[in-house]
Amino acid sequence: MNTIAISGSPRENVGKRDAKELRYAGKVPAVLYGGKEQIHFAVDAPALRDLVYTPEVNFVELEIDGKKAKAIMQDIQFHPLTEKILHIDFLQLFDDKAVTIEIPVKLTGTSPGVKEGGKLVQKLRKLKVKALPKDMPQYVEVSLEPLTVGKSVRVRDLKPEGYIITNVKEDTVVSVIMSRALKQAEQQAASGKK
Repeated sequence: MNTIAISGSPRENVGKRDAKELRYAGKVPAVLYGGKEQIHFAVDAPALRDLVYTPEVNFVELEIDGKKAKAIMQDIQFHPLTEKILHIDFLQLFDDKAVTIEIPVKLTGTSPGVKEGGKLVQKLRKLKVKALPKDMPQYVEVSLEPLTVGKSVRVRDLKPEGYIITNVKEDTVVSVIMSRALKQAEQQAASGKK
């Protein structure tokens, strides 16, 4: 999995007033938890762009006051009107501790059902994956090759290697349904035969 380096500066004061001053200075209040103690720090807002505004999931190499920690973005708050980042939470990662992250689904191949005129419907764009940090995939690959019209790929059909998918086994990831045009063509063909 990709890693993005972000450096932050420790916060002396923690509170609404301090957070407001930080935001005014172009910084984002942040917290790192999951270790022995919570670490409150501030990050320059532009440094978060590659982490926040991407469909990919990335590990974060945080450097705060000379100390490094591996983490993932756990939660983020945006201003309701300006969409500026108000606060960001990071969860510290440890090599021997499994973590659950929502990983994007990557569709591969071509569905024979779509070639026949069916419509591809992707129900899940992300899956909850539990794994050690070293085994965490960049994305979960789902092949469209076996999908004919009326068929679907469910979570139970996936074969994860080195990680566990924690979604409900019966959840549909992607399916090919009959399109309106294909339905009409079949109805016309059936009425023409009579």
